[in-house]
Amino acid sequence: MIAIENELKNNVYPGRGIILGKTPDGKKAVAAYFIMGRSENSRNRIFVEDGEGIRTQAFDEAKLVDPSLIIYAPVRVIGSKTIVTNGDQTDTIYEGMDKQLTFEQALRSREFEPDGPNYTPRISGIIHRLGAGFNYALSILKSNEGDPDSCQRFTFAYENPKAGEGHFIHTYAENLDPLPSFVGEPKKIATHNDIEEFTTLLWENLNEENKVSLFVRYQDLASGEYETKIVNKNK
Repeated sequence: MIAIENELKNNVYPGRGIILGKTPDGKKAVAAYFIMGRSENSRNRIFVEDGEGIRTQAFDEAKLVDPSLIIYAPVRVIGSKTIVTNGDQTDTIYEGMDKQLTFEQALRSREFEPDGPNYTPRISGIIHRLGAGFNYALSILKSNEGDPDSCQRFTFAYENPKAGEGHFIHTYAENLDPLPSFVGEPKKIATHNDIEEFTTLLWENLNEENKVSLFVRYQDLASGEYETKIVNKNK
């Protein structure tokens, strides 16, 4: 298990990241999603609430260049399931599950982003609340070491997650040019009981120059009620 603050502090550009897990007291499901940016277009964004989910929005509409890969709904809720992704595959998963497809089946129609030479991975997560318990899964669709002719698909499922434990997946391994994709299994991290504390920990350790927005949600497993925190660099 690693300390998430060290993981973030030591990578100036992990890109976009998803964390899913359970609080140490075992009472709540944890979900977090952050975005970063190196270009003016990527940095010109904020998170706003949209029903039970969130969406990205241009901070300054006049500066918006190409919305295709930066404007989307990162978080949507369908029944007892919460979907978190780094692109418009949120809608693909939502619509697929509405037709009784599984998380993995819904993503079969998608690949990594068409933004060569980086070919940014599509990372996705889902939390499924089952009574007073839950399970979660994380997925990554990425190119074969930068080869756009080959898509690699990995799904990691976590049943009956341990209290105090979460898993972190992000788009880029390190800040190089072109940007290399995340490699390996999602990283096991320690979670916190307090949403304010965890939100502050994540935000303060994301690179100051590159961080853009952060979403954190804690959902009570017994009642289904949730608390959401959104932090935007642009205000």
